[in-house]
Amino acid sequence: MLLFIYSIYIQYIFSFSVSATGNITVVPILKTIGLGLGVLIWGSFNLLMGWASSRFGWFGIDPEEVAHPLLNYSGAGLSLLSAIIFFFVRSEVQRSTSSTETTPLLLDSRINNNEQGSLDESWVDNLTPKKKRIIGCALAVVAGLLYGTAFVPVLYIKNHAKNKDSRYAGASQFDLDYVFAQFCGIFLTSTVYFLLYCAAMKNKPKVYPKIILPGVASGLLWAIANCCWFLANNYLSAVVSFPIITAGPGLIAAIWGVLVFKEVKGLRNYLVLIVAFCIVVTGALLTAFSKV
Repeated sequence: MLLFIYSIYIQYIFSFSVSATGNITVVPILKTIGLGLGVLIWGSFNLLMGWASSRFGWFGIDPEEVAHPLLNYSGAGLSLLSAIIFFFVRSEVQRSTSSTETTPLLLDSRINNNEQGSLDESWVDNLTPKKKRIIGCALAVVAGLLYGTAFVPVLYIKNHAKNKDSRYAGASQFDLDYVFAQFCGIFLTSTVYFLLYCAAMKNKPKVYPKIILPGVASGLLWAIANCCWFLANNYLSAVVSFPIITAGPGLIAAIWGVLVFKEVKGLRNYLVLIVAFCIVVTGALLTAFSKV
């Protein structure tokens, strides 16, 4: 029995490799279209994937019903509209010139300045502005679709646990019981990608000292937020929680992108951004009320 439970747990851990793969697209997205626009686009497609998979029963999970389907579909439609509008926002990503932010921690200090400068450049820096925008938007869409599958394994196991003939029969119906397995899956997948990166860089990876402690702190914040998301799925259902939760990070990222990093400039871009975000918030509210 213990061996059976262990095998399912291991299978569940590795099922998160798909959603964790979205993390490797984040850096190119930030370097091409910026934080604000990047999070807004991948958040919109995260919303749509999470909503559609739970509403229509994709990937082998049971479709979820709502009290007011019209409100639910209207909310999802507005979210899709906002995602399309976000593509019309023009962003300008400024490359940092601070040496403290571009000096890798793990590179040999004996490397001369000319070699150092060439090592700091990535394939993104050599792209034209048009190619940067196309690649950045495409990666943001891919990241959003991958993130949108994050809770599919949980829903799959919970749904099949109700069937006595299923191998998952008797599995927990409380979402928070699966959070540690998700964290393990993401950690293992990230470790594999980092090892592949080290191999590709010939054992000279770029690890920037200034971001180590902030990275740990942001990981803790993400873990707390993700636990809250598990609880929201448990009490509201994914078809309602996804549109509500994914709307918030876009607003915060847009504020950082506009006020701090100056990625979005010009009255036209501001107006497009405001209209699109008002639409996505309206869609999230309609989806929330569809459950009542």
